[in-house]
Amino acid sequence: MLAPTPSVADTLPVPTPAAAGSGHPAKGTQTAASGAVGLGGAAAPALTAPSVTTPMAWLLLLVLACIWGTSFILMKKGLVVFSAMELGATRVSVAALLLLPFALRHVGRVERSRFKWLAVSGVVGTLIPAFLFAYAETKLASGLAGVLNALTVMFTLVVGALLFGQWLTGLRVLGIALGLAGTVVMLLLGGSGGTDTPTGEGNAWYGIYILIATIGYGISVNVIKYKLGGMTPMAVTAVLLLLIGGPALAYLLAGTDFLHKLSTVPGAWTAFGYIALLATMSTAVAMVLFNRLIQQSTALFASSSTYLIPIVALAWGALDGEAFNLWHLLGMAIILAGVLIIHRAK
Repeated sequence: MLAPTPSVADTLPVPTPAAAGSGHPAKGTQTAASGAVGLGGAAAPALTAPSVTTPMAWLLLLVLACIWGTSFILMKKGLVVFSAMELGATRVSVAALLLLPFALRHVGRVERSRFKWLAVSGVVGTLIPAFLFAYAETKLASGLAGVLNALTVMFTLVVGALLFGQWLTGLRVLGIALGLAGTVVMLLLGGSGGTDTPTGEGNAWYGIYILIATIGYGISVNVIKYKLGGMTPMAVTAVLLLLIGGPALAYLLAGTDFLHKLSTVPGAWTAFGYIALLATMSTAVAMVLFNRLIQQSTALFASSSTYLIPIVALAWGALDGEAFNLWHLLGMAIILAGVLIIHRAK
């Protein structure tokens, strides 16, 4: 996730025929057909997980929720010095450089026909959301951004139905409708979460940028599932970052004031540190932990991070003085109710 980011940051839709087209898992097991997609996110491979959740799995779940839930406050801190465009480009560039050794190891083994799909996934599921989330958080509280990231679940299903011929059940349609209704309640009635944003202004309409970003996540999840099957998560992540990392780095160095700010603006190195931490933790570290979690538990259990990420994001926002009212609470409850219905629906 950009949360994610994910991600990023990122969400794991439960793999069913409607959501992932993988068929029902064997009795007593769950298979992970698609993984969390955020910045540098990748689909988890199809793995048969044990039916008993271990203490280590619980620990991994909590650690991942903390990593992804912290992504939003890190973006906010980075925006104190850098613009949204600079933050997005820096985030992608750092992640690409971090995984460059792995990209060089895997790129020669990738079939040529898959490069276009890696590029699509990288652009719509990583590059564009990196800018959209950053831009949204210039006038939207980081905690609210963390809640809206849960819309990824809904749009993964919608994109699967519209572009990949998947069937939506009545309950899943209800879950999607609830998610969108909760978004309206949060943004139109609850507002932007106050003026404690990097720009000093709040604008609830900036939540639309996150909504667009989660549509991109939904497209990326489905592309990885249907067009990049068989590739390992590390190969997908590293190679797609290789494809988009070069243009992002070129833009960062030649098209922005990043280097000037880094050398002249007080606090710039601290802000850069927040962004570098964001790229590192939500890409390489989170991906490794997430795939280990899939191996030790079930897809349904791993997807529980969807409910924990907003809590972590809101907690960081509250510690940073962000406002959170009853309308926000109601909207979050409606969104998460929709996610729960989607996860449980057959």
